[in-house]
Amino acid sequence: MKKTLKLTLAVVLMLGSTSLFAQKFGRINSQEIIMAMPETKTMQTNMETFGKELQDNIETMNVEFNTKFQEYQKNLNTYTDSIREMKEKELQDLQTRIREFQERAQMDYQKKSDELLSPIIQKAKEAIDKVSAAGGYLFVFDTSAGSLAYFDEVQLTDIAPEVKKELGITEEAAAAATAAAGTK
Repeated sequence: MKKTLKLTLAVVLMLGSTSLFAQKFGRINSQEIIMAMPETKTMQTNMETFGKELQDNIETMNVEFNTKFQEYQKNLNTYTDSIREMKEKELQDLQTRIREFQERAQMDYQKKSDELLSPIIQKAKEAIDKVSAAGGYLFVFDTSAGSLAYFDEVQLTDIAPEVKKELGITEEAAAAATAAAGTK
């Protein structure tokens, strides 16, 4: 009875360990995939336009401040105390408005970036999930996260080509996106 139990236990352990080795592991650089997606280029163009609009507004406000400040300095000696105080208050209020607008502009820029990037990330994740499930991968490691201390690239299958195919990304578009990302 003891021999049968030991033999059964040994067989179960061997089967358990061999099934672990039969599992497939993959790797992908999700940042590379996202940067190669055409939606990312569109998002970047939209963000550049939005950022320019915000910057133009800030520049207009700065020009207004500088004009009023130069006028204040030019006429400082002719102002009465009450007019001088009023002009100083006006300049301080304008500086405060500029600072508040810059802070809001930064938050708006980040919010818009998140809004535009979120569906792109979701689409990439769905493609990665679909390819991983279809390929029977137990784990797929994202090498762009940088949290893996070590991995053997030979033992992990790069699923990026299948994901790019799933997303309709051609090699030319991927190469152009990689080159564009390297120049920024």
